[in-house]
Amino acid sequence: MKAHKQYGMTLIELMVALAIGSFLMLGAITVFMQSRTTFRITDSLARMQENARFAIDTLEPEIRMAHYWGLTTTTVNIVNRAAPTAANGPGVDTCGQNWTINLDQAVSGSNNSYTFACAGTAPVETNADTLVVRRASEDPETPPLTGATTLRLQTMRGTGESQIFMGTTVPASFNPATSQTHRLLANGFYVSRTSSVGAAVPSLRVWTLLADNTMQNQELIAGIEDLQVQFGVDTDAPDTPDRGSIDRYVNINDPMIDPTNAGFDPNAEILGVRLWVRVRAERLENGFTDTANYVYADQNVGPFNDGFRRLIVSKTIYLRNARPAS
Repeated sequence: MKAHKQYGMTLIELMVALAIGSFLMLGAITVFMQSRTTFRITDSLARMQENARFAIDTLEPEIRMAHYWGLTTTTVNIVNRAAPTAANGPGVDTCGQNWTINLDQAVSGSNNSYTFACAGTAPVETNADTLVVRRASEDPETPPLTGATTLRLQTMRGTGESQIFMGTTVPASFNPATSQTHRLLANGFYVSRTSSVGAAVPSLRVWTLLADNTMQNQELIAGIEDLQVQFGVDTDAPDTPDRGSIDRYVNINDPMIDPTNAGFDPNAEILGVRLWVRVRAERLENGFTDTANYVYADQNVGPFNDGFRRLIVSKTIYLRNARPAS
């Protein structure tokens, strides 16, 4: 029987196979790297959008409920409320004199500065606005009350006086059948340049009045680099046809809404709040260049060119319980 010779691959065939294999592997690696980059970008954008939504969703219900005092809508009838320039009233003054009981300013704050007397988590972002919201709790409290140092608001309908008090004993002048007890709430929002995620990651934080009449500083969400606030103001005189609609949006420090300023307009009523949050990615993105200028509120910042993606989200929120202070 005749034997057959066995032939292997020639060197040329082997080189061609290696070249084709290398080309296919290079293509697969390129597709993988591009897919991974796309995933990281998509994930970063989604996380920024999620952080922005969380920040806005946290602020929105507080702002909507600002100026809610229980059974009364007339701030001027609330006894023991006090402005920052008045003598100390009931309540904790950690963040400023009469900071929690300045009910004539249901929404207030500072423009591009941090003015709370309570030290924020350092380093505080001093180019961001702060926002303070004061209101009563949505649900009334029922006896027996607990909390000897809890700050409360006893209210009644009509033109009768309401009152801020501390403790568990309702003022004797109130009839429990025709009045309600609510906890007094105050929250001050600000931006810090650090967070629990990392020392270089900014965050939105809040000072909150607790039930024991102390202030708590806590982080709400990481990634918020800036908070800007403008108030929607109605400047029409009471009982005029256009009363009840926003005429203009102004910065927090506008003289027309500052009772201590000579330019204060007693007819000015804050009906809405417009928010902007600038969100920054938590991680540096190699090769990313941001050449954009960000123009919003009274800001014109950038380009940053620091390798971080950014996103600006805005929302206008109307106060459900807006009433003039007097």
